[in-house]
Amino acid sequence: MIRDYEGFKDFVLQNTGIDLNAYKERQMKRRIDSLIERNKYDGYDSYSKAIKTNRELMDQFVNYLTINVSEFYRNPALWKTLEDVILPDLIDKFGQNLKIWSAACSTGDEPYSLAMVMAKKVPMSRIHIIATDIDDQVLEKARDGVYAAASLKGLPDEYKNKYFDKMGDRFYKISDDIKKCVEFKKSNLLKDVYPTGCHLIVCRNVMIYFTEDAKQDIYKKFNKSLRPDGCLFVGNTEQIINYRELGYEYDKLFFYRKKKEI
Repeated sequence: MIRDYEGFKDFVLQNTGIDLNAYKERQMKRRIDSLIERNKYDGYDSYSKAIKTNRELMDQFVNYLTINVSEFYRNPALWKTLEDVILPDLIDKFGQNLKIWSAACSTGDEPYSLAMVMAKKVPMSRIHIIATDIDDQVLEKARDGVYAAASLKGLPDEYKNKYFDKMGDRFYKISDDIKKCVEFKKSNLLKDVYPTGCHLIVCRNVMIYFTEDAKQDIYKKFNKSLRPDGCLFVGNTEQIINYRELGYEYDKLFFYRKKKEI
């Protein structure tokens, strides 16, 4: 019998592979308690039994747990820095075949934004973006490539007009040309093997949910995944204070370079 949150954390790890110890406890416990109450279960034990036997409930739980909030071109000024400064420098140093990883990609808004920006710099046939997330449901939505108008609110018209078809009044479908540039895969940042030899890693607005220990571990693993002088692009609330200790150099605000080999 699962009597408390500690027991529920063990259950979640065994049944989903998600380690709730890596998430900020107060925040996550509040979210889970709210979900249990909303689904009209009387506690951790009855809820865990329900989601173990009901695939739809389990999918709903994982989707809720992984906090999927995303939009295209989020924080436009930072995307302009990527477009005007970071990408030209990476292409100049490493050539057009950049290895790009969008980590915790959610519903695909971010990797598709990357592909559209990259398409201004290099031929589409050279663009290959690896996009990973822990949640099967959001990966399925990302592969479909259909988005509500609100997701595109910050996207410049040049991209919206070129790469989207309108579906009725409220939805847009992204072009197959852009979809072909992105490969979606399931991956857990806390336990799975990371890609290697990356020139650019984009991981934004995810780390705020993790504990400090988990964050430090992930930043170290990102560093190992990058080539020397490769770049990590983080969210606008995720400034890395001890970036030097983790093997990075400061480039621009929210952009960090892996230290060059001497």
